[in-house]
Amino acid sequence: MATDTDDLAHWLRLSAVPGLGAAHQRSLLAAFGLPQHIFAASRSALAAVVGSEAAAAVLAPPPLERIEQGLAWAAESGNRLLTLADDAYPRSLLDIADPPLLLYLKGRPELLQRPALALVGARSSTVQGDANAEAFARALATQGFAIVSGLALGIDAAAHRGALAAGAEGGGTVAVIGTGIDRIYPAKNAALAREIAAAGAVISELPLGTPPLPHNFPRRNRLIAGLAHGVLVVEAAVNSGSLITARLATESGREVFAIPGSIHSPLARGCHRLIREGAKLVETAEDVVEELRGRLGWEAPPPPGRHRGRRVAGAGTPESSSAAPAQAALVLDDDAARVLQILGHDPVDIDTLAQRCGLTVDALYAILLPLELDGRLARLPGGRLQRT
Repeated sequence: MATDTDDLAHWLRLSAVPGLGAAHQRSLLAAFGLPQHIFAASRSALAAVVGSEAAAAVLAPPPLERIEQGLAWAAESGNRLLTLADDAYPRSLLDIADPPLLLYLKGRPELLQRPALALVGARSSTVQGDANAEAFARALATQGFAIVSGLALGIDAAAHRGALAAGAEGGGTVAVIGTGIDRIYPAKNAALAREIAAAGAVISELPLGTPPLPHNFPRRNRLIAGLAHGVLVVEAAVNSGSLITARLATESGREVFAIPGSIHSPLARGCHRLIREGAKLVETAEDVVEELRGRLGWEAPPPPGRHRGRRVAGAGTPESSSAAPAQAALVLDDDAARVLQILGHDPVDIDTLAQRCGLTVDALYAILLPLELDGRLARLPGGRLQRT
């Protein structure tokens, strides 16, 4: 154990060398092997690999406080520091251009070796988008995939909840965060993060105490893409971070999937762009499973209610996989059924809907309220309504 701790201290020291980027770190490791060999090398030998300025930084006095904090954190129950030399380090990250030197992990390291799918999307998601994310995540976790996402509000949080709902027999969920692992952002997801750490895994490459700085989140996205065999985008605006994740996945040879939406929804435009650029359009979880199963040469376990080689009607669809509790459905009268039919599946404002239905706004509200309470429609930003 003392040797292991000494080795880990050298990895922490190497990660903390100021101004020494990932490329120089990898060059030194390639030239000298383990970090302790780097720190035992002469300045001239180091300078021959990374230059004299970087060599001087490597041989400067180590940041003892930061190293001691890292070692103390790793010694706590449920915590783990994974290095590039660790057998538990995720093999999939070795395929990306700049795998992190260290990964701080809280939870179950074995999840990082499972076939994984990243599920990402908008923070300001719609009710239907959250429902789709949760349902797809639960269905795919039931198939044995670990669901990877970024612990953000909206689609990310819904994806983690769906994977957790698959239970202990599912593939689990991995949250990749853009802060130090001892700081959870956003704070609203702190309880969810604790649940993931208990049943899945939370990971970060950033030093302890790192606050939520904007430039760290795109780098976080490369890990989300790198851990997974494919990325499913549920809802995304045209310039969203989810499209960055999708691009990184493509560059790393991963599959990209997208769920289409209404042509009137800004949160569908990012998905539609991905589909035009070659992402696979998906309507059910089975669409994703069939594609990845062929690429992985891997046969997923049959989820409850299905048998190998035989597809049960509706299996893998958001409706059949939803984690929402069962409740008595509202029996629609003729007026309510007509309003839902006229509403369709695109968002619409109340005045336009009243005009289409030939009703006053007051009369329409009387019909809409029971539908909203029953969960059949939702109110969107701007006062628009959308059928769920």
